Amino acid sequence: MTTEELRALDRSALWHPFTQQQGWAAEDAPIVERAEGAWLHDTDGRAYLDGTSALWCNVHGHRHPAIDAAVRAQLDRVAHTTMLGLSHPPAIALAEALLAIAPRGEGRAPLSRVFYSDNGSTANEIALKMAFQWHRIQEPDGRRTKFVYLDMSYHGDTIGSVSVGGIDLFHTMFRPLLFDGIRVAAGDVEGLERVLRDHGDEIAALIMEPLVQGAAGMLLHPDGYLRAVRELCDAYNVLMVVDEVATGFGRTGTMFACEREGVVPDLMSVAKGLTGGYLPLAATLTTERVYEGFLGRFEEFRTFFHGHTYTGNPLACAAALATLRVFEDEDTLAALQPKIALLAELLEASIAPLETVAEIRRRGVMVGIQLTDFPLEARMGHQVTLAARERGAIVRPLGDVVVLMPPLSIAEDELRQLVAITAEAIAAATGAGTPRAPAAVAPVV
Repeated sequence: MTTEELRALDRSALWHPFTQQQGWAAEDAPIVERAEGAWLHDTDGRAYLDGTSALWCNVHGHRHPAIDAAVRAQLDRVAHTTMLGLSHPPAIALAEALLAIAPRGEGRAPLSRVFYSDNGSTANEIALKMAFQWHRIQEPDGRRTKFVYLDMSYHGDTIGSVSVGGIDLFHTMFRPLLFDGIRVAAGDVEGLERVLRDHGDEIAALIMEPLVQGAAGMLLHPDGYLRAVRELCDAYNVLMVVDEVATGFGRTGTMFACEREGVVPDLMSVAKGLTGGYLPLAATLTTERVYEGFLGRFEEFRTFFHGHTYTGNPLACAAALATLRVFEDEDTLAALQPKIALLAELLEASIAPLETVAEIRRRGVMVGIQLTDFPLEARMGHQVTLAARERGAIVRPLGDVVVLMPPLSIAEDELRQLVAITAEAIAAATGAGTPRAPAAVAPVV
């Protein structure tokens, strides 16, 4: 089929996520047919730098030979088998590998159990249900039925995950369907302590994204906040759920963001980069203390009644195992550090001085470029992405925040090209003229 024939079929049959379809038909979006490393190639033969890592999930680049080989080898064995009443080697090996790299903290019980699912929303949903049921088993008549979550938080799009979401644009419409939670301001330790002091005996768990609230536009937490939340959860017997779906697997410069402050949560959700961006897979990790709370005789009904058809899919587990091996074999995290430093320099030099850039927020390779105020109907963030696409890069907007999150494997010359294209796109779309004093750049590594 020609590109135009494919576009016509797309417009007549598909409904795209987070997309106003009325405007979709007016735009000739690229149709990607293949990819290599940090590059996407469309059906017209054009190449684009993948500035968003296929929505924050590609880690080692597209078509990495080790991951390709692992998936092909697993196809010669079994593509899928249920984990209800059965198990299989890739799921077992991956659980062991995940627990080996999970965050550690002095004097804290480690994460020791892995429950698989297929995306970040379900991983968080599982964590919420585990926390609720764990407290209910401990105190059958207890009052711990509520969850604390942060303003501007995002934990996915299933009903439970939306119930603890704090972005009104995404979540307000569905409030009649949701359970009640307690929203607190991110970074406000005193405010959180007041909530826990006043309602602690009603709260099952607190859920948060560590260090960076991604879908909110890369909002950064103050240093020490994550550690303070951990200490408050301990003080009030509230389980701490950390959503590492976006921040995990090297995005902040360490394997998991929790490591930055030596925090070990009671439950941790991972997805996105888990398979290197190859296949849907997620996991909820928890401690032996939580796991043992569910143990009992069959007739006690302490079983965690939750599961998915593709829980622990062997192909996805094989891709994830290969992804973790590549981290080790290529020393990915060490190789990433000079790229993080270069990214900071490039943003400071070419994007911060633009007069239509209000602020740059960055942690590791997670970047949010906040534009100055434009009318809502201008869709300026979206206009920047279109201008970047014309110049050979794929970036995404969150409102008027332009997001960059390239694969960890991106080469330094490709990183320079990505930032240069982004700067040109912002200037072209927003009409930025003579550079002025640089915009604020969050001073983080």
